[in-house]
Amino acid sequence: MTRAVASFEVTGWDQGEPESDAGGPTLSHATVLKRFGGDLVAESEARLLMCQADVADITAGAGYIAREVVRGALGGREGTFVMQHWGLSADGRERTGGQIVPGSATGDLKGLTGSVEIAVDGDGAHTLTIDYELPDA
Repeated sequence: MTRAVASFEVTGWDQGEPESDAGGPTLSHATVLKRFGGDLVAESEARLLMCQADVADITAGAGYIAREVVRGALGGREGTFVMQHWGLSADGRERTGGQIVPGSATGDLKGLTGSVEIAVDGDGAHTLTIDYELPDA
């Protein structure tokens, strides 16, 4: 297993209208664009489904699921791949996880498998960690 660490910035956020019923959590969706640097030099487009328990109080609880198409170079090998990932937060604690979709990689990344985790530090800096395997790597 190889570990790749990449910082990233959100370069675009297009959020749709809330889909929730009155009195319940706020359900929404967004398209998010990102740019990565480090062991992954790439750009991506993610489609998120989100749930926020209380719009006025993010600590009350929130969660998302995402499908993200990544285009660029991982460990110097170029191609595309798809990640499916999720995140939950409540009371200031966050958890994330996800996988590279088997069979989704193209180009020099064909055969890529692995898991992903996203972290945000106290200053708001975002980091993606990928533990992966590649044929002939």
